[in-house]
Amino acid sequence: LGRYSYAPTSAARFPLLPIIVLSAQNTLTTAVRAAEVGAYEYLPKPFDLDVLTRAVAGALARGGMVSEDALHDADRALPLIGRSAAMQDVYRIIARVVSNDLTVLISGESGTGKELVARAIHDLGPRSAAPFVAINMAAIPRELIEAELFGHERGAFTGAATRNAGRFEQASGGTLFLDEIGDMPMEAQTRLLRVLQSGEFTSVGGARTIRVDVRIVAATNRDLASQVATGQFREDLFYRLNVVPITLPPLRERRQDIALLARHFLDHAAAQGLPRRQLASDALVALGGHDWPGNVRELENLMRRLAVLSRDEVIDADAIRTMIGRHASLTDPVGLDIGQAVRAMIERIAHDDPAALDDGTLYDRVIGEVERPLIEAMLARHGQNQLRAARAMGINRNTLRKRLDTLGIDIGGAIGGDAPRVDEPERR
Repeated sequence: LGRYSYAPTSAARFPLLPIIVLSAQNTLTTAVRAAEVGAYEYLPKPFDLDVLTRAVAGALARGGMVSEDALHDADRALPLIGRSAAMQDVYRIIARVVSNDLTVLISGESGTGKELVARAIHDLGPRSAAPFVAINMAAIPRELIEAELFGHERGAFTGAATRNAGRFEQASGGTLFLDEIGDMPMEAQTRLLRVLQSGEFTSVGGARTIRVDVRIVAATNRDLASQVATGQFREDLFYRLNVVPITLPPLRERRQDIALLARHFLDHAAAQGLPRRQLASDALVALGGHDWPGNVRELENLMRRLAVLSRDEVIDADAIRTMIGRHASLTDPVGLDIGQAVRAMIERIAHDDPAALDDGTLYDRVIGEVERPLIEAMLARHGQNQLRAARAMGINRNTLRKRLDTLGIDIGGAIGGDAPRVDEPERR
């Protein structure tokens, strides 16, 4: 990496000479710096000779690249960790998009680090001095999404005592991260599409046109292409967002990164004042044998619990298995304890957004995260029949209808959707 300083000079002297970077330091920093100096390709060591041969052939066919002027500090702290081939692919894409404003769509299971990727794209790019603003579509009531995104004027609706700037205005000049975009209701999708096309919008209850300059990065744990096919997601919005797709691998598909991540999380916990712990070799084997349905987030939470609760400085395999057993895997629903799941959810919220524990929104946030999968699971269990699903949950069908509308759950022509009103006593 120390020889990166030669790259700009070489590019200036030999503008038609392609640059291929070979490095054993297989990190996001390496990939980004390779792109910044105008490298045609970055190859992490070790690599097969045929890979290098193809890279050289492609470089010769394409010709030289123009180098960038600004180089980032080599020691800049970055949030993404992993040296697996899957993560190297992710790093390459990030390196190619940080210097432009192309819209990025990040896909991956929950806990794979989608927001970390979005933050890396922002922090490494020319907008890094401007705000990074995140909004989770799944955590906002349907009727408030447009006010959250675009802001509202005083008196726009009951309780709107003052004008509030929306997330688009808050992110002006920077990056707006639209998390769980697949949960956005259709009417909000339509308005978002217009904003992406024009860069202009009006606040809720306002008449003045507001223009902002923001980069859009979206993320989802859903199959948006399937949602497009079923009419749940606008096709034109999908293509507008999916300019540069990034797919994050689940942790079970990058097992060689588990030890590196686990040690990093223990070191991070120690830096925050928790007891310093080490991992025995058999503990690493135990970690590698787990399926990690919660992905990197699950691993991080496990390491933090072990840092606090382990009796020994060196954590062994028994401690790993015991702790994982206490927090039953989501892949084993029979062994899942609801209380543990809620406590784990609160741990995640405390880690991701500590202020949320004291801002008066925690109850609604937890209930909101539990309510959607509960309703979806019961509708699926009862063949999308609203009446039977409502009875099974012990609520009135009209209450269920209201919750479906509020949560933006579209069940199409579900049985019971247009049936006569059932005047049952309200039990909720």
